[in-house]
Amino acid sequence: MIGVKDKIGFRREGLFAKYVIALVGLVVFVLAVNGAFEIWISYRATKTTLTDAMAEKADATAQRIEQSISDLERQISWVTRASSSSLEQHRSDYAQLLNQVPAVTQLSLLNGSGRETLRLSRSAILVNGGADFSRDMRYSETVSRGVSFVPADFRGSQPYMSIAVSHTGFNAGVTVAEVDLRFLSDFLGDAQIGKATYAYVVDPRGKVLASSANGPEVGKDLAALPQVAALIAPNSRAPASGTDAEGQSVLTASSTVPKLGWSVLFEQPTAQALAPIRDQLLRIALLIGLGLAVAILAGIVMARRMLVPITALRAGARRLGAGDFSHRIEVRTADELEELAGQFNSMAGQLAETYSGLETKVEERTRDLAQSINELKVLEEVGRAVASSLDLTAVLPTVAARALEITHADAVLIYGYDAANHCFNLAESIGIDKAAEGQHLAIEENGSVLGEAAANGEPVAIPDLAGAGDILLRDVAIAAGFNSVLVVPLVDQKGILGSLVVLRRNAGEFSSNLIGLMRTFAHQSVLAMRNARLFTEVDQKGRELASAHSTVQQQAGKLQEQTEQLKHWNRSLEERVEKQLAEIERIRRLERFLAPQVAQLIASSDGHDALLDSHRREVTVVFCDLRGFTAFTETTEPEEAMNVLREYHAALGELIFRYEGTLDRYAGDGVMILFNAPIQFDDHTKRAVKMAVEMRDTIGELTERWRNRGHSLGFGVGIALGYATLGQIGFEQRLEYAAIGSVTNLASRLCDEAKANQIVVSRRVYGMVEPWVEARPLDDLVLKGFNHPVLAVEILQWREEVDNVVDVSPATARRRKQ
Repeated sequence: MIGVKDKIGFRREGLFAKYVIALVGLVVFVLAVNGAFEIWISYRATKTTLTDAMAEKADATAQRIEQSISDLERQISWVTRASSSSLEQHRSDYAQLLNQVPAVTQLSLLNGSGRETLRLSRSAILVNGGADFSRDMRYSETVSRGVSFVPADFRGSQPYMSIAVSHTGFNAGVTVAEVDLRFLSDFLGDAQIGKATYAYVVDPRGKVLASSANGPEVGKDLAALPQVAALIAPNSRAPASGTDAEGQSVLTASSTVPKLGWSVLFEQPTAQALAPIRDQLLRIALLIGLGLAVAILAGIVMARRMLVPITALRAGARRLGAGDFSHRIEVRTADELEELAGQFNSMAGQLAETYSGLETKVEERTRDLAQSINELKVLEEVGRAVASSLDLTAVLPTVAARALEITHADAVLIYGYDAANHCFNLAESIGIDKAAEGQHLAIEENGSVLGEAAANGEPVAIPDLAGAGDILLRDVAIAAGFNSVLVVPLVDQKGILGSLVVLRRNAGEFSSNLIGLMRTFAHQSVLAMRNARLFTEVDQKGRELASAHSTVQQQAGKLQEQTEQLKHWNRSLEERVEKQLAEIERIRRLERFLAPQVAQLIASSDGHDALLDSHRREVTVVFCDLRGFTAFTETTEPEEAMNVLREYHAALGELIFRYEGTLDRYAGDGVMILFNAPIQFDDHTKRAVKMAVEMRDTIGELTERWRNRGHSLGFGVGIALGYATLGQIGFEQRLEYAAIGSVTNLASRLCDEAKANQIVVSRRVYGMVEPWVEARPLDDLVLKGFNHPVLAVEILQWREEVDNVVDVSPATARRRKQ
């Protein structure tokens, strides 16, 4: 066997190496992919289990912390009850709370103006200290919210926080409790968090408030850690991994204490948590090594069994390729390789038989190819010359000259086809005298050899004109001394262009190569003639387009002028729309404070926004509310309370807008109305009192209906007259028009003194409306916030006929003059 004894070496580009490497690579790939999937699944399962367990512990710890803070809040709220009114009672309650709650280290009592009146700790007592807390958040936020939690601060390494609770009653004060947060560490013991895990609590700034035994130090700032930074950042998700203070990777789970903004974090070092994954990696590495050894051994054995016959086939194919067709390949493997060797041997025999006649055929084909190359060169030169011009008068002489050159004829005629008259007209000639040319000027299509060639689309050759039948051109050509003719039609897909006529003086056949060459030449000539005609048409169209372009430019100028006019109209329209939108916005802002007709009046006159700027003016202030409404809301359903309020507000709102009062605010059942601001009225006090009388009558009807539904409610009104500072307060997204001054306090206190269905006014108000009302004086009232008794009068009824409409025409005319 040839090639069997060749040395089989291990080469990188050989089949042996490819088989071994492919088998080894397949085994290693399968094992590696399987191991990678197992590791990934184990990693995900381990990580998920650990983070879920830590998340449950973090949620439970956060709930316990929040519950403990709620308990502290409840215990501190106990000392704010209304029954403790004296300083000694507060002191006794504070001492009892300090004894019962170890986490509370100090209690402070702030009065209604924010002054400290009592401070009690386990080591000291301070009475009437007088410290001003009116601007401290422990006072300001507590007054507005009822309860406030002051962010934790650190004294040394110990965290403290303050819980402030508002006392019940009007302007009753605030109790501020200082809480030692060391009790938080009790929630982070080893029994709660486990041995391998540590936990800690951070405030919204990232400082540690409490920590387990192996956790970070209390008071340490961890805001730079990625997991802590994500928790304190707004609108961010808690991560499942992060780093500890030493930069080591950890698995983390967290939960928040919503009431305080604290975060509880449980963490475990990643290296410790994923220790089982390392053991699995080692097992997979050993399995891959064993599979690699088995694959190498199997690959070597299989590659050797296949490589021996393939080497023999390769050596035999090399000898056949070198021309040794007598060589035969011997392979005895009883498989496809042996069949392949037999096919090689059969092919060698066939090659030996055909090789002998191959050289003769190659020589013949070489001669034909050389001749064809020469003809193609001539045709290429002719085609380049024919297509070199786009002028039809220059193309036709060129076509005739080149046709004469390649055919070696004596004369060439070119006829153009007249489709309208169905005839061929002589367009160009060469090699024929002028006398004979006149006899060839026009030839009819029917019955002529030119028409026959054009109809068939193939050249027509007449080797001997003398022996031809009665055809046109025969007598003329013979008379001119020509005995053979070749007519080549000039046609394409678009139609007939004409004919090319080749004349020879000697009779004889035209070779097939020459006829084929002229057919190709005719195709190129048709292309050149078509291009020349197209160029002429394009040139004419270009002149027409130039004229049209001038017209379009004139129209474009007119269109540009119209466009500028349209832009000017658009700008004018945009300015008008912006002005209308600004006016609508002004009306919308004003309608939050004023009656609709007043808001429309202000918005319709430029510059009246200044009416809402801060200024001082005499105003009439009306306060009204329902008597017994607080008790009513405690004993009835919220839905019924809301229905009563809707009926009450609807009745008041109609009267307020009718008398053109300015609705300052709603506060549950309490309503405050201003008169003479921001629009001034000469009779503003009269309007206010008249509106109050009509309100009392209207609400009186409502109270009768409410009484039928089982609700005992009354209506009281207080009215005061004086100077106040007026203007807008609030921020850009929420503005209110408000009055600041003692007159508003006086009206509120008079409303508090009014009994059901009673209207109580100050003596100054009574003096302004005395001619129109019936009233009775009241005892001098001692009002909270006023150092002297206040003279008050009760309005019984309005003497004039109540028509429910105030004549506002003088005021409206005066505003329009402004």
